[in-house]
Amino acid sequence: IFDLGCGTVKWLVECKSHRWTTGHNVPSAKMTVWNEAMYYFHGAPSDYKKILFVLRDLKKGAGESLATYYLRTYAHLIPAGVEIWEYDENKGIGTRVDI
Repeated sequence: IFDLGCGTVKWLVECKSHRWTTGHNVPSAKMTVWNEAMYYFHGAPSDYKKILFVLRDLKKGAGESLATYYLRTYAHLIPAGVEIWEYDENKGIGTRVDI
C-alpha cells in the first residue's frame, strides 16, 4: 500500500508528485488521493512514523505550496503524528511542512 516501509525502524512513507493545475487551480482529484493516504495512515500501527512526501509546487501569484494548502484545508483528515514533507526539486532538498 505504501511506497516505502520498514518494520525494523518502523517507518511508512507515501510519495506523491502532484502540481497545481495549469489554470492555477486546486487539483481536486489529486487531493482525493492524498486523503486516501491519510486513511491508510490512520489504519497503520500507531508505533510507526508516518510521512507523506510530496513534490513542492507553488501556486503562481499566491506562492502557496500544494502541501501548505493541503494542511490548511484538510488538517481534520490528517491523523496525529503524520508528517508532511516537501521535496524541492530545484534545490534537491526535503523540508517538513508545518502550519
